[in-house]
Amino acid sequence: MFDELPTNDAPEVNYANVDVPHHLSRELLSHFPKAKSENSWMLDLGCGNAIHRNVCEHAGFKYVGLDYDCDGAPLLGDAHSLPFKNQSFEFILSIAVLEHIRFPFVMMKEAYRVLKPGGVFIGTVAFLEPFHQDSFYHHTHLGTYNSLQEGGFKIVHVCPSNQWSALAAQATMGLFPQLPRLLCLSIVMPIQAIHKLWWKVGGALLRKDVERTRLLTTTGAFTFIARK
Repeated sequence: MFDELPTNDAPEVNYANVDVPHHLSRELLSHFPKAKSENSWMLDLGCGNAIHRNVCEHAGFKYVGLDYDCDGAPLLGDAHSLPFKNQSFEFILSIAVLEHIRFPFVMMKEAYRVLKPGGVFIGTVAFLEPFHQDSFYHHTHLGTYNSLQEGGFKIVHVCPSNQWSALAAQATMGLFPQLPRLLCLSIVMPIQAIHKLWWKVGGALLRKDVERTRLLTTTGAFTFIARK
């Protein structure tokens, strides 16, 4: 449940030759559902400037993007009170949004309400990222699980990100703002390598696998996959 996100061995959608945003990993994309019909709708909740439109439409969905305050959003609205009928969507995507929600339990219940039975809810939430853009609640793995469960969802995965570590998040978002991303990552790369080695040595001395604990303790964000 709380290990790294596994790649779906039987993905419904092939993204091999599709240009996708860098923050959507191949592992995450392998869990994206395929539209069941030509009239299948999906909701990009907290869509920003609709950066995910292409990957969602590639899966066959009619795209609806909603954000609270963004000039590039197709629709403006509040995640605490979604302006849609019950069971309107087959798929909801919510990337790096939950930490900006003032009342997460309310948003989860709203997402559950507008999702069709059997529908998929995929998203990410900050953990050890710096405070940014009025982020309210950065979730642990248990907090993410609890928010989803309180909303009524069946939880499939809650997984730490190995690529987006706390060091990477702090360097690019907090320590060195405006510095090119690759340069930020190169600065903390030696520390990251020493950190992993230290945990590996500790695990060897304890004669136990500590990688899962390391990831849960030091990840920058969690990914979740849930169903209704």
